[in-house]
Amino acid sequence: MPPELSILQVSTADVLGGAESIARNLHVGYRRLGHDSHMAVGRKRTDDSHVHRITHHQGRARNLFRRISWGLHAAMQPHFDKIPGARLIAPILQSLAEPSGWLDRRRGIEDFHFPGSHRLLDLPPRTPDVVHCHNLHANYFDLRALPALCCRVPVILTLHDAWLLAGHCAHSFDCDRWRTGCGNCPDLSIYPAVRRDGTAENWRRKAEVFAQCRVCITAPCKWLLDRAKQSMLAPAIADARVIPNGVDTSIFHPGDMQAARRALGLPMDAAILLFVAQSPGQNPFKDFATLRRAIGQLAARPLERPLLFIALGGTGLPERINGAEIRYIPAQADATAVADYYRAADLYLHAARADTFPNTILEALACGRPVVATAVGGIPEQIISLESCGSATTSGSIDDATGVLVAAGDADGVAHFSAKILGNKHLAIRLAGNAAKDAASRFSLDRQVEAFLALYQELLDPYSSHPPTAPMPRAEMVSAH
Repeated sequence: MPPELSILQVSTADVLGGAESIARNLHVGYRRLGHDSHMAVGRKRTDDSHVHRITHHQGRARNLFRRISWGLHAAMQPHFDKIPGARLIAPILQSLAEPSGWLDRRRGIEDFHFPGSHRLLDLPPRTPDVVHCHNLHANYFDLRALPALCCRVPVILTLHDAWLLAGHCAHSFDCDRWRTGCGNCPDLSIYPAVRRDGTAENWRRKAEVFAQCRVCITAPCKWLLDRAKQSMLAPAIADARVIPNGVDTSIFHPGDMQAARRALGLPMDAAILLFVAQSPGQNPFKDFATLRRAIGQLAARPLERPLLFIALGGTGLPERINGAEIRYIPAQADATAVADYYRAADLYLHAARADTFPNTILEALACGRPVVATAVGGIPEQIISLESCGSATTSGSIDDATGVLVAAGDADGVAHFSAKILGNKHLAIRLAGNAAKDAASRFSLDRQVEAFLALYQELLDPYSSHPPTAPMPRAEMVSAH
């Protein structure tokens, strides 16, 4: 039995989107195995006593007014959904507490003025053995705290997107300025958006921080890890690993399609296609337009059953394209309900303009649903494709295929292969069985938990005997103003 570890994960929130759910699932998995797991979050949305909000009024704020402003900001957060206007007041309080941060944001400079970041190790009851950081953007963390932090404990940075590698964006699409230095940004509106083009300064500041760090970098796919090694993050990399995301196979597993449809009130006789995304029609990283075109083309073909396309996570009135219905269903907080939507579908479709390693594809595979997806980012590492395509990295025969990869923006390909699978019951059954088997083998949450625990122990062994020497950071890099 390995020794109990004290683990602190740093995340935007304990409940929010895909990256946050990954951190929370790991946290729950660690505690289930008897480890002393805690989370430090910018926004706390559960009553879990092992989740600690990063507050800034006790950080390194030096005057009473700033402490009061940060204190009111912290008090406001639990009431965002209860008190009208709370979400509008909180940023004002933050600006009063940290006017330098307000000025930076006006200039397009990323706001690093979060003094509580320098007190992370004080949050859990005992000093953690390791600190595991997830997304560090979204206005809650000071990157300048990293150099001192990684001199006290081993630090793991898990990349869920490419924000750490660039001057402001989570994904850079076709722009490759992140390799050598940003500036003259082609799109300041990409999340996280900035007001003005401060991307060159943002890139430089991150490079200075990383030059003073030695951390372990993990990514869910080789595609993103390779980009990290080509970026200004490279000097900080003491170790690098690919650890795929995992899904809870006690929730996401194959089941009775008809029972799922009855539970959700969906038609029994329809061919149901599913896409899951947050605000799919407005999400700049997804490619809902390609899916709409594909549904229109598919509906124009002779089909044996009515066609229903469900966009889970969307809002709007039902639409019809060439006789096919597009139905928008709001995001579901209950994971078991989400799993029922996968089980109710004949096929899962996923089109993206930029993506890392979407959980939704893993969930669909785990529920035994074949996937037709665009070969973008790390998606080719998730799917064993029935037929090879231009940018696919994994292809196979029907003996092991779990779906089909098509080129980005290829609505014709999505429609063609969807029709092929829907029209061939033997093929659909074989792909479904392969999908569930491969997901259980490669993408289970248990496997991900075990991989990270093994990594923590591996990092701790040499660290305990030879901790790194503290760097001599530049004054401007460690100041919390």
